[in-house]
Formats: sequence, C-alpha cells, structure tokens
Amino acid sequence: MKFNIAQPDQALKPQLIHTINNKTKPLGALGQLETIALQIGLIQQTLTPELNRPTMLVFAGDHGIAESGVSPYPQAVTAQMVLNFLRGGAAINVFAKQNNMQLCVIDSGVNHQFEPNADLIDAKIGMGTRNFLYEPAMTLPHCEQAIEKGVQIVDKQIAAGCNVLGFGEMGIGNTSSASCLMSVLCDLPIEACVGRGTGLSDTGLAEKKRTLAQAIKRHRLTSTDAMQALSTFGGFEIAMMVGAMLHAAQKQCTLLIDGFITTAALLVAARLEPNILDYCVFTHCSDESGHKVMLDFVHVQPLLNIDLRLGEGTGAALAYPLVLASVNFLNEMASFESAAVSQKLAV
Repeated sequence: MKFNIAQPDQALKPQLIHTINNKTKPLGALGQLETIALQIGLIQQTLTPELNRPTMLVFAGDHGIAESGVSPYPQAVTAQMVLNFLRGGAAINVFAKQNNMQLCVIDSGVNHQFEPNADLIDAKIGMGTRNFLYEPAMTLPHCEQAIEKGVQIVDKQIAAGCNVLGFGEMGIGNTSSASCLMSVLCDLPIEACVGRGTGLSDTGLAEKKRTLAQAIKRHRLTSTDAMQALSTFGGFEIAMMVGAMLHAAQKQCTLLIDGFITTAALLVAARLEPNILDYCVFTHCSDESGHKVMLDFVHVQPLLNIDLRLGEGTGAALAYPLVLASVNFLNEMASFESAAVSQKLAV
C-alpha cells in the first residue's frame, strides 16, 4: 500500500517564529505551547491555524495472545468496554465530552457480534486475531484490509470538516502486541519492552515476559520489515490505526498520539513513512513500562506525564486543551507592537 506524506514546507517557519516571539511575553515563556503552535502552523501552512471538529477515534479489537495468560482480565472485557463506550460510561467519554471532542468507536475486530448501533463504526476484519505465540496474528491481506479501513474512516472524518484527530484503542492483550512490535522495530530485547498492562502481579509479569520472548524467538523478525511485524504481532485495531494515522498525515491533519499501544502503531507508520512524525503531537508519557523508551526512540517530548496507563485515547483527550491553547495564543495574543508594550532591553 502506498502513502505519500510530504514534510511540511519550511518556507513559512521564519514568519511563524517571528510571530510567536513577538507576542507579549519573554522569549520561550510558553514552552512547549510555542513548539506546538509552530508545528501546527507549518502543518496547515498558515500564521493563523484552526483546529476544526476535533475527533477521538477509539479502535477496538481482540487478540489471540490473550488466551496465553498475558492479561489479568478475560477477553470478554473488550466487548464489555465497547458497550460501556456506547453507553457513555468510560473515561474517554467523560474527557471527550468535557473538551467538546467528537468520539467515534470502531469495532476493528472484537470477538463479539454487536447489535447495530449508530454510535459504533462496524469495520470488523475478524473475530479477533490468532495467537501469535504459535502463528502470525493475521494474514498480510487481512492486515492490509485493516489499514485500508483506517484510511476510509479518516476520509469520512475529514469530509465532515475534521483536521485534528486523536487516536485511542481498546483490546485485552494489546500491550503484548505493542511490546512485541516495540521489540522488533526498536531492536530491543523483549524484556525491556514488557510492562504490567492492566495490572499483572510480579508472577504474571514474569510469565508474560517468558511468553512474549518465546513468540519473538519463534518468528525471528527484523526491524526492516514493518508490515511483516504488524501482521505477525499486531491487532486489527493496531493495523487500522496505522492506516488511519498515515492517511490523516497525508491529508495534513494534526495527529494526537495517546499512549503505549497507540505509539506502537505510530512506530509502524513511521517505518513506512518517516515524515508522519512532523504531524504528530505526543500527548503524554504512559506509566506503562516501555513507553518512555518508545518516545525517546523517535526523539519526541510528550506534553504530559501524569502516570496515565488507561489507553482509550484518554491522554490525547486530556492534552487537547493544551493543543488548543497553543493555537489560540498564536491567533489571539497581542504582539508587543499592537499592545504598545516595550520589548526586552538589549542587556
């Protein structure tokens, strides 16, 4: 599958920096907000960027690896949480509503047949992936199908006027998928990539590490083949996020990247199209072991570090007001000239 993500044109950068530096504040006083204002100005190629119809996409899918005891929760929780999303009872519902974000819940491959629901996008590829301890999680055609579904979902959001998209997920077992993707794509030992997920005990964590090490050894993949890694270890929801992210960046949207699993999807996307990173705001550093290493690997600084490890896109939704603030100060804050405020003396 072909994507073509261009680096944002840098010709406007000096003007944007001048505009930011001449607001009524000391140089750099708004910290990361200034960095984000510059980034979004370059993405949109304007001195007056706008964030339109902010939308959270939450992709849900089940994982065959869950049958190997890598999570303290049963696989049925994935479907139960999707129903909770649809009833408005989850954390992401609260935070998306609080911040006036549209929320789209996507069945990418949950092991449950949902009743038709206007608030659920049916993009199901299958009833969960296979157990990658023994065989690839999905076929390459199914992986490509999931990527294409992600493209289609984003296309509809852009057609509705959206230019800023948050990415979240739900799927029992998906920290195992993300850990294996991280191990392969970052060329790290699996033991350095595995965390407690939804709350494993010390014994459970040790068993999870043993199981995933066995899976990594079985498949023997290298970091050069991102698609093979995705189809071997990924989930339908992770593959669908990859397609959604790539297409959103290709269409010059701003991407709000959530936590550990979402960043694993981004690692795959960045292997396929490195320029995608120019379109990403990394919203927080998860408390899940390995996420900081992922962020360091792509040389980015997250906006928040508040010990979140829930997933669902919650970190992206919580950080969105800061992203909005970065655009608002650029558009609305007075300059030294317009406010008749003296600038710093040259001392």
